[in-house]
Amino acid sequence: MIKIYHHPKCSKSREGLAIVEASGKPFQIIKYMDEQLPVPTLERLIDTLGIKPMELVRTDETIWKESYKGKKLTDNEIIKALATHPKLIQRPIVVNGKKAIIGRPPSNIKSIL
Repeated sequence: MIKIYHHPKCSKSREGLAIVEASGKPFQIIKYMDEQLPVPTLERLIDTLGIKPMELVRTDETIWKESYKGKKLTDNEIIKALATHPKLIQRPIVVNGKKAIIGRPPSNIKSIL
């Protein structure tokens, strides 16, 4: 089943959700701002995306700039920051089987549906 990691207040995430809905395929919405993602889930998601943890970080967020920017962080420390502050997670993320993609731009989502 397709999963979309969604933040309803984000316009790009809403656009991504519309693309998933338009596919007509069954999907599950994961509102990760309501239920924070545990570290093991983030590790699997990063692995499925095939990226480094830093590539999942929204570096323009105030919390990143104030608490993390300029520090030398390990991958584990970055993942813990993402788990603690879900607002830092790029969005939306769509997972379809063994494939995943960050929907920025949202049109990228079509490639895995």
